[in-house]
Amino acid sequence: MKVAVLMGSPNDREKMAGAAAMLGRFGVEVEERVLSAHRNPAEVSVFASSARDAGFAVIICGAGMAAHLAGVVAAHTTLPVIGVPLSGGALNGVDALYATVQMPRGIPVATVAVDGSANAGILAAEILSVTDEHLAAKLGQFRAGGSR
Repeated sequence: MKVAVLMGSPNDREKMAGAAAMLGRFGVEVEERVLSAHRNPAEVSVFASSARDAGFAVIICGAGMAAHLAGVVAAHTTLPVIGVPLSGGALNGVDALYATVQMPRGIPVATVAVDGSANAGILAAEILSVTDEHLAAKLGQFRAGGSR
């Protein structure tokens, strides 16, 4: 199983790097893509709708300002979606936080802190560890070691 890390713009890559780095630390396969809910919504829909068949188990989405990416992805898949609100703009990420956390009933998006992509990576690993004892052991060692 692999995790998709989606970002709304190439400019988001630095802020989303923590997710892939953390997943790599646990040996989880990651595929990164730039997809915008506003600039190429059809492509986002196709990706999300076919993600399970493509071998993805969790999708992490990071976008700033309006931050619709996680919600749009969640609307097109039953896979777990983790939203990472990104800082920037006039409200320094608060707008992205509200946009990410306020999903309608039936379309949940797990949400981490503004610019919290490393925690999104850990959360994705925790989700995968439900059925992977080896990964669960790695997470236990990570926690026991106080590593952050």
